[in-house]
Amino acid sequence: MSANQKIENNLNKEVNIDTKIVSEEVQVSDKVTHESTLYAEPILHIGSFTVTNSLFTSWLVGLVLIIFAIILKFRLKEIPGALQNIFEYIIDGAMSIADQVTGDRKITNKAFPIVFPLFLFILLNNWMGILPLGGFGLIEQGEHGQMFIPLIRSGTADVNGTLPLAILSVIGANIFGIVSIGLWKTINKYVNISALGSMVTKVRKDPTILLSAPIMFAIGFLELVGEFAKIASLSFRLFGNVFAGEVLLASMGAILAYIIPTPFLILEIFVGVIQAFIFSLLTLVYYTISSTDHDSHQPEVATSLQVGEEEHKEGNSVQVKAAH
Repeated sequence: MSANQKIENNLNKEVNIDTKIVSEEVQVSDKVTHESTLYAEPILHIGSFTVTNSLFTSWLVGLVLIIFAIILKFRLKEIPGALQNIFEYIIDGAMSIADQVTGDRKITNKAFPIVFPLFLFILLNNWMGILPLGGFGLIEQGEHGQMFIPLIRSGTADVNGTLPLAILSVIGANIFGIVSIGLWKTINKYVNISALGSMVTKVRKDPTILLSAPIMFAIGFLELVGEFAKIASLSFRLFGNVFAGEVLLASMGAILAYIIPTPFLILEIFVGVIQAFIFSLLTLVYYTISSTDHDSHQPEVATSLQVGEEEHKEGNSVQVKAAH
């Protein structure tokens, strides 16, 4: 074999190898893949506004709740039907639970119309992510091949969905406190100006006020920090539990579909209920605390102390008379 033939054979081998590599790359690029991401995937652009799959799901849930409320509103009857009967039973049970938290039916009547729809919104969002709707989506070309983007992703599996809910919950609680006990008392809870003022007005009667008043003023700043801690706690707890559940179901489904994921699917249904209940219950607790006037209890304590002192004086006078 001549040198030219050897060179041609080597070139042909290299061409065949390159052809195999190219064909393998084409096969890999044709494969559709999907990976669970911490961020919500974009599915639509309205101008400069990006609509993600979690935002789309939240819109869908909100639309379902609005339609259901309108249908229920126009079908209310004095003699309830089956649907109205079930819904009234749920409302009565939920209000009984709310009464145990607030301790006052008046507070329950004011806060319940806000907290209960919040519970339904979070519950449906939690369940939408685990429904068998994962086959509906878009296919886009990515860097490593074709990527599948599902249209339905739980709105609470995205931190951009849970964070606004937590912010609205905390801000709503403070607005509820302003309406219930007044603007001054709500602000004074965070910036305790009255505590500093008492250092001037009460120092003659009680010199210890010079020590307690600065502490009360500092507690106000801790209350303010606590409001931000509430936002972080509410948002990340809900996001972490829902997102972890979706990843768990996807991992189990990749191992063996329809058999292994079933027990975990039932578990995630209960987790969705529990997380919605915890979020709405904590919101109700925040509303109750904000609507409570802590200053109103101080006169009652003072009155009880005065009554005790008077009873003690009367007891001493009776003992003196008995001795005489």
